Amino acid sequence: MMTLLIDVARLLIFPAVMAFAASSDLFTMTISNRISLILVAGFVALAIGTGMPLGEMLDHAGAGGLILAVTFTFFLFGWVGGGDAKLAATTALWLGWAHLFDYLLYASLLGGVLTVALIEFRKYSLPRGLVGKVWAERLHKPGGDVPYGIALAIAALVIYPSTVWMQAL
Repeated sequence: MMTLLIDVARLLIFPAVMAFAASSDLFTMTISNRISLILVAGFVALAIGTGMPLGEMLDHAGAGGLILAVTFTFFLFGWVGGGDAKLAATTALWLGWAHLFDYLLYASLLGGVLTVALIEFRKYSLPRGLVGKVWAERLHKPGGDVPYGIALAIAALVIYPSTVWMQAL
């Protein structure tokens, strides 16, 4: 029974929270602190539940800590939002060093595509079906922010199947 619960947690926690983070950023331009807390708690619970060695847990924590330090610096310069910084760090916690470079590469590429797509989207009139939708008007606003959490979440979901969490299934 415990093995089944752990397998369900592997399959649901990280992907579901990432999908929620992306949709939250799209519709509200906010990634709640609760998302980061759920990811940290989920990592700790799953790491303990799967018997991950302490040294490996610390390696994952080191990857998350490094990304938090870098993204917090980016936040201080106004280059990323606070939610994006925390989401990137908690994602790095789950992925660890083994997948960190790939994650950052995918997130950068997807973030670039998202940014260019929004720049293009903002050149045209807002489609009639989206007029009056606060989230769409926010996205359409010239010079507006980019919901980078979408790129972070998609990159994480692309990498996740090759992680230790899914390889064990």
